[in-house]
Amino acid sequence: MIKAERQSRLATVVVVMGVSGSGKTTVGAMLAGQLHWAFADGDDFHSPRNVAKMHSGIALDDADRLPWLQAIGTQVDRWRAERRNAVIVCSALKRRYRDIIVGDRPNVRLVYLQGDRSLVTHRLVARHGHFMPKTLLESQFDALEEPAPEEQAIIIPIAQTPTALVDKIIAALGVTS
Repeated sequence: MIKAERQSRLATVVVVMGVSGSGKTTVGAMLAGQLHWAFADGDDFHSPRNVAKMHSGIALDDADRLPWLQAIGTQVDRWRAERRNAVIVCSALKRRYRDIIVGDRPNVRLVYLQGDRSLVTHRLVARHGHFMPKTLLESQFDALEEPAPEEQAIIIPIAQTPTALVDKIIAALGVTS
């Protein structure tokens, strides 16, 4: 009983994951706004070197990603320590990346925005002003390890409006806006 009470007082942190162009930032920001929760974009945790590398069309390797993932995990822990509900968006393409960000932290929920290559490519072609060029999309799909059942991810197909996606996430989380 005490453990259940303690967990109910913990903040909920939602990690919205998916390939570039899946709508993470749009959906994550809308979700946080509707719930009146804190929001952060995982892209803001990249080093200038990583951003320059991606902007040049060079895919990041695991050594590039590790400090970035650790910084996101630190932010998740900060919100949890503050008992602050929050949403953070991050590609989190591989299980070992999600283990750094989500791991076995109580009340940290993973939401996977799932989309096929053609839809995501169409979205990326229409997007302007982002450092991630569409040429790196193939490397994202190649690296993607969809969440395994034991990760208990909320899987949301992206072929819907952002509003519909947010509504489905809120329903799956069991929270009220």
